[in-house]
Amino acid sequence: MKATILSFLLGILSSPSAQLAPWHDPSPHRVKFRAVEEGVSLEVLDWGGSGRNLVLLVGSGNTAHVFDNFASKLTDHCHVYAITRRAFGGSSQPDSGYDDQRLGDDVLQILDKLEIDHPVLVGHSMAGSEMTTLGNQHSDRLAGLVYLDALADPKDWSGDDPAYMALFNKLPEPMRSPLGPSPEEIRSFALFQKWQLRTIGFA
Repeated sequence: MKATILSFLLGILSSPSAQLAPWHDPSPHRVKFRAVEEGVSLEVLDWGGSGRNLVLLVGSGNTAHVFDNFASKLTDHCHVYAITRRAFGGSSQPDSGYDDQRLGDDVLQILDKLEIDHPVLVGHSMAGSEMTTLGNQHSDRLAGLVYLDALADPKDWSGDDPAYMALFNKLPEPMRSPLGPSPEEIRSFALFQKWQLRTIGFA
């Protein structure tokens, strides 16, 4: 029986229809690779376009291709690029160089190598740390930073702003110091919704 099943599976996997076609990237960009340090090159996608330079930075686990559909919508107003961070996609995978400083320096190297002048950096998730590093150290090189659900500057806590705290303190008590849901409320969708309504006023 086992031999029959194995033979059947091998037959399916070896059939022409089971062979995977190579991936074809339909997005209208050029792919470039630029060295950022010895032995380390990063993949850069260039969609072209007219207007201000805009550089898209990806979140952890993604490549620049995550922007394939989005980037082309911006080319009427911007020259759009995206960078694949080291260790992902076609970029090099060195053993080291993964702290915020090095990753920020990688972006700066790409800007230099491609002569991208005063771009707006748009970063998702983890890219926020790289953008904050660059903003703190090289604000003269950048036109702006856009954080898309991205990590912010950990030193820039809103609680240090008296105006923010004045507004925060006007919130109802359950919103200012909510108690987490109980184990029962976590296991039940209906109970979790009731907990949300009770603590923050909506579900």
